Amino acid sequence: MTINEKQKDIIAEFSIYDDWMEKYEYIIELGKDLPEIAAEKKTKDRIIEGCQSQVWLDAEVKNGRMYFTADSDAIITKGIIGLLIRVMNDEKPEDIVKTDLFFIDEIGLKEHLSPTRSNGLLSMVKRIKLLALTSLAENKQ
Repeated sequence: MTINEKQKDIIAEFSIYDDWMEKYEYIIELGKDLPEIAAEKKTKDRIIEGCQSQVWLDAEVKNGRMYFTADSDAIITKGIIGLLIRVMNDEKPEDIVKTDLFFIDEIGLKEHLSPTRSNGLLSMVKRIKLLALTSLAENKQ
């Protein structure tokens, strides 16, 4: 499944909910289903700066594809990073770097978050793309 197909699936899932309270509940459920990052990987260098709550993100490359794990001390934030990981997991670094994450606007996520959570969302996206860019740079050496 491509990045765009994954995003379209998320848009379709969110379209069944009528109001944002239901959508928040769904995001929280997604956070509960997120496989946790290993405790030894909850290090300072894996914390995403710019988030209101603590968010840890780890990435590894296997067979030219990126795989992410994450955790957060806030359940809504954990759901948000879970959505991003769902879209970006098992993708090539170059695809991650150049992708447009249109699902964020399509489901209205950014406009329904507080300004600090919205900034955190942008920080998460930047970190994922930076990890992918770093992976590309390391493979060119």
